[in-house]
Amino acid sequence: MHTRMRRLVAGLLLAGASVSPAPVTAPAQVLDDPAVGAPGLGDPYYPDDGNGGYRVEHYDLTLDYDPPNRQLAGIARLSAIAAQPLRAFELDFNGPEVRAVTVNGRPALFERTGAHKLAVSPLLPLLPGLPFAIAVDYAGQVTDTPDSGWTVSPSGGAFAAGEPHSAATWYPLNDTPLDKATFEVRVTVPQEWEVVSNGLRTRDVADGTHRTVEWRLRDPVAGYLTTVAIDHFEFLEQRRADGTPLFSAFAPQAVSRRELENRLPEILDFLETLYGPYPFETGGGIYVDTDLQFSLETQTRPIYAPWTDLNTVVHENTHQWWGDSMSVTQWSDICLNECFASYTADYLWPERKEGKDVDRMYRETVDKYRDDPDFWSIPLQNPGAGREFTVVYTRGPLFLHALRHLLGDAIFFPAMSRFVQAHRYGNAAMPEFRSYLQTLTPIALGGFLAAWLDGTTPPPDSDLFPGTLSLG
Repeated sequence: MHTRMRRLVAGLLLAGASVSPAPVTAPAQVLDDPAVGAPGLGDPYYPDDGNGGYRVEHYDLTLDYDPPNRQLAGIARLSAIAAQPLRAFELDFNGPEVRAVTVNGRPALFERTGAHKLAVSPLLPLLPGLPFAIAVDYAGQVTDTPDSGWTVSPSGGAFAAGEPHSAATWYPLNDTPLDKATFEVRVTVPQEWEVVSNGLRTRDVADGTHRTVEWRLRDPVAGYLTTVAIDHFEFLEQRRADGTPLFSAFAPQAVSRRELENRLPEILDFLETLYGPYPFETGGGIYVDTDLQFSLETQTRPIYAPWTDLNTVVHENTHQWWGDSMSVTQWSDICLNECFASYTADYLWPERKEGKDVDRMYRETVDKYRDDPDFWSIPLQNPGAGREFTVVYTRGPLFLHALRHLLGDAIFFPAMSRFVQAHRYGNAAMPEFRSYLQTLTPIALGGFLAAWLDGTTPPPDSDLFPGTLSLG
């Protein structure tokens, strides 16, 4: 994510070892009934997010949207595998009215509970280790929820975007980064409208009164990184030198950003030099003209607010590695996403592509904020619920620049690439990242990492200015 406030702060900031991915497991749940899936996975920030007892392997959505009336009708088909005996389980959904639910083709009992839960009781219990199919039929007027889900555009179209939640406003899912699945969506709209989503466009058929467009994402994705956008788009189609197709869309008042998006092949080439091969089969962007407070790294095709600039495009595409292909385990791990995206856009692009003296930028920023207690008051690791999208944008780049100087470029850059590639299509956590860093050097990193990641005061000079990053 790249926020408007973060852009203002970014403007101020701009004046080897082996690694293997660790298995990801959900926190243990104490259940009254061992045949009922847990109604949440216990994330410290959002304990009600996600659901236990199963995992989803694929989402197949069929949607019909009428922009003038904001009416959305959908059938969501989920291919899942039971992780335990299940006589009941839950999905995350706070969208339109649910008309029917089936499990393995048989009608199931269902009930809307809490703020965003759909409780389902199959006619026949589900056995552990076996696949099962869920279908949810729903329809009604979609609530306009700017900055957190389904959002109506000035043209009357709509798009879905929000972090950490957005998907549940337009389809039922297991809403946790721990349960990533493949995804496809087909959307029928009036013929004069266009539809854009994640992945590759596999179908676009107009029959005179309506248009049906299908998109498919073959790599696993976390729910909040899925999107659909409906508008009177103009399109830009490009190809990278290796043949990767890039498909970008521009809402009516965002066409001026076309020249910026022309640089996407160059940006992805640059990011590959840092973090290894681009992880997806396609890329692009969706430029909306709604007054959003953020841009978002929706997988393969970020959503860009009207104020988007080059820094934003570099930031969101860095997330295709740090955040999308490799996702957080818990939301307290958010530095793995935002610290790297911010450092890449704010420091590495200016240094490598524009010749900026980033050591000087770093020193000036430290001098500016060293005596400002508010700047240091929130820890980088585990900043707290509701504060996760704050200091990761400002202190995150400073931490990584200091770490780079402590390790040296010859260790830092290959090691960061190895880490993100080792967790391709999976999840990672900050404690794991800290342990990995220690394998890179005989220097004891405990004090340095504690000062930068856990502290709420400025690190000592030895940690602020390590290696060749002198005070002068």
